[in-house]
Amino acid sequence: MRTALFLFTVACLLLSGPVHAQEQPHVFRNATVYPIADEPIEDGVLVVQEGEIQAVGAAGEVDVPAGAQSHDLSGQVVMPGLVDTHSHIGQVSGGDGSAALHPGVRTIDGINVMHSSLDRARAGGITTVQVLSGSGHLLSGQTTYLKLRDGTTVADLNACDDRSIEDCGGMKMANGTNPQRDSGPFPGTRARSAAMARQLFVEAQAYKRKKEQADSPEDMPERDLQMEGLVDVLEGDRIVHFHTHRHDDILTAIRLSEEFDFRLVLHHVSEGWKVPEEIAESGAQASIIVLDSPGGKPEADELVYRTGRVLDEAGVGVSYHTDDPITDSRLFLRSPAFGVRAGMDRAAALEAVTIEAARQMDLADDTGTLEPGKDADFIVLSGDPLSVYTKVQQTWVEGAKVFDRSNDTDREIATGGYRALDEAIQHVHGLDEE
Repeated sequence: MRTALFLFTVACLLLSGPVHAQEQPHVFRNATVYPIADEPIEDGVLVVQEGEIQAVGAAGEVDVPAGAQSHDLSGQVVMPGLVDTHSHIGQVSGGDGSAALHPGVRTIDGINVMHSSLDRARAGGITTVQVLSGSGHLLSGQTTYLKLRDGTTVADLNACDDRSIEDCGGMKMANGTNPQRDSGPFPGTRARSAAMARQLFVEAQAYKRKKEQADSPEDMPERDLQMEGLVDVLEGDRIVHFHTHRHDDILTAIRLSEEFDFRLVLHHVSEGWKVPEEIAESGAQASIIVLDSPGGKPEADELVYRTGRVLDEAGVGVSYHTDDPITDSRLFLRSPAFGVRAGMDRAAALEAVTIEAARQMDLADDTGTLEPGKDADFIVLSGDPLSVYTKVQQTWVEGAKVFDRSNDTDREIATGGYRALDEAIQHVHGLDEE
């Protein structure tokens, strides 16, 4: 009996060994490969193993490990997974109406990573995303950087190799009309908005000094969650991601960053094309959005497709974002395409949804390009990345496939209407068959 059990166990181990995608090398052949870090490679080869890229190059120039599982991608395109710098997937929540500034609020405590919106993002080729709370506050809380691998908890999707999920993110701020409510604790004017933000940063500076000057634990100030979040900003550990549209609001955000010496990524910047030199001189980066239909708030009236080109030519680091649900994550590749339509350099447009976006979240060492040693985050496309006819065929995160259009369930995620993925109405599907 023991011998039979032993032989059965050995057989199971032998059978199970080769099926682990993270352990077995995979080679993807015959595709046009866009490394982003270099020129596109016709008849390219990509080798991944244990969640990392092992090699990328032209056929005949890449050593393929023995026993690698081969994938023929003839006629298709491989590029890095898309990086979305601004999204609201996962039913995220942030600050409430009790105050206009909530630096102690953490989005990790308000993200549902099992929500179908994450599946939509995977279907759109997004592998890394920043999830933020809304812009109805001057400061709505700490953001979260997620890697869209399979997982059931927010910690499973931590995008930072060197930080815990609690520390893997930035800080969301806003100005303009959204947080300007003229009631309760909220500001009624743009000037008051800036003054309230400045005052809270002054308090954070004082809290930081008390901690630094304390000679013993007894001298330390009492723990203050509001101040702790802002100290992270002052020390450069959290980038401020600043919702701003009008040219004067953009300059206000820059002044705040210069006064308090914090790292700044400007988000939306609808009128960024009016002040490109000022943005470039400040050293701030820009995460922009494009819209293909009218509507929205008056301060976004002058949002134009050429913003990406103008900022890039001025020397500003530019990324695109979805602001999902403003742009459905499944349609993210349209954004750089609109930029190219307005004259943006093609290479810069592709960088704007890959490596430049990763830089804006301090994740460029791990993702954003196809280079040996980086995470095996990549997508397989049916054609040119910027063609309206191109479809995302597969999405891979750290060497594991998380979306496959040939799978019936995944295909429904990619092609269904926006509400078809709402768990609240899933039971409606198939009623005609009953």
